[in-house]
Amino acid sequence: MISAGVNGEVGGEVGGIHRFVVFGDICGSGTLDMAEKKHQRAAMYAAFDDAYSSVGVEPGTFHQEDRGDGILAALRPDVPPTLMVGRWIDTLYESLRAHNKGRGRPLRLRIGMNAGLVVQDRHGIVGRAVDVAARLCDSSPARRIMSETPDVSLLVVVSDWLYVNVVAEGGRYVEPDHYRSARVRSKETDEAAWFHVPRRPAPPLIGLDGELPPEGEGAREGRPAAGRERLPAAGARTGGGGAARGAPPPRRPDRPRPHMFSRCSTAWPTSLCLPAGPSS
Repeated sequence: MISAGVNGEVGGEVGGIHRFVVFGDICGSGTLDMAEKKHQRAAMYAAFDDAYSSVGVEPGTFHQEDRGDGILAALRPDVPPTLMVGRWIDTLYESLRAHNKGRGRPLRLRIGMNAGLVVQDRHGIVGRAVDVAARLCDSSPARRIMSETPDVSLLVVVSDWLYVNVVAEGGRYVEPDHYRSARVRSKETDEAAWFHVPRRPAPPLIGLDGELPPEGEGAREGRPAAGRERLPAAGARTGGGGAARGAPPPRRPDRPRPHMFSRCSTAWPTSLCLPAGPSS
């Protein structure tokens, strides 16, 4: 476990700090033999290292836990979240594509992303933000997409909060128009999430419960035409122009951003960083 201790301390009590959380998992690892498990695990760590390096996150400056066939990480509050939903995802995708070239059994990852209060101790990290990131990664729509579209090597699922407050604002390598929303219901979690397949105009989802489109079926209610054939080949750039047909609606102006934090670093919006200390 790689860990850089980050907690907020107010009045002698340790509290949580708003951190960006990533939960990654290898698809189909239970079907691999031991040699292939070790190979894909090493490739997953190498891809994550490439992605961290691309956004200037140095080893030892963040918390990372090994999950056997997955990784749980929490970044420090001074890491700009736009980099994580932009360049970090793009670099991870490129690393997977390079690794998978010519391989009969490609490495395929599901990634859950969230942000929120995280508490860290000597055992690891805990918080609702961590729970939700895990649920997004392991959600039924995410598993269904990867099971039924074997040519997809990377699926990213972000929380509704993260989409509205970070992804929807756009930025370099960020493609808010290429996300689609579906409901995630798992254990105590029942909320909207946003699904994204890098370099494709949309993941193969229709309906609020994350149904996949029947093969060859046409568009419904303004959503992109269903069926696997509507997606460009993996690796094809789709450009960053205007909103595509069936793109997510713009963020509602009447939907306020949370205001829970102060004493913020410059990386997050002023409402999203360190816990406020006692007034002087």
